[in-house]
Amino acid sequence: MSNDGEDKNLIAYCGLYCGDCFGYKGKVADLARDLRKELRQAKFDRVAEGIPFEEFKHYKECYETLGALVRLRCKNACKGGGGPPFCKMRKCCRKKGIEGCWECDEFETCEKLDFLKPTHGDAHLKNLGNIRKQGVDKFLEGKKYW
Repeated sequence: MSNDGEDKNLIAYCGLYCGDCFGYKGKVADLARDLRKELRQAKFDRVAEGIPFEEFKHYKECYETLGALVRLRCKNACKGGGGPPFCKMRKCCRKKGIEGCWECDEFETCEKLDFLKPTHGDAHLKNLGNIRKQGVDKFLEGKKYW
């Protein structure tokens, strides 16, 4: 993979790399979509009602969860407007006119990044530190945390 502008655009403002994200890759969404289609064709909602497995009592919720997984597809990387629409980092970086949080002296203590911790731990902070130290090109060549 070359380190051209397209790759740089896959670095989210928060330091996560969109190219590593299941939403951007789309495989989870594709599999969930395909499974929903197979379940509809098999009329599995009826099957679930007729088979006395305890777990099938939750078939409707399972089917709805698969639908939510389909909706997690992210066709555009963060810088293309993808990702969470409520992203505070995107708004902040655009307002400051910076490429990402790594250009901000406050990123290590910024509370806007806290919502990532339950899912990503400190991966974004490690990435931001690496981008700041090494620059974008070296970051793209090296290890990225997710």
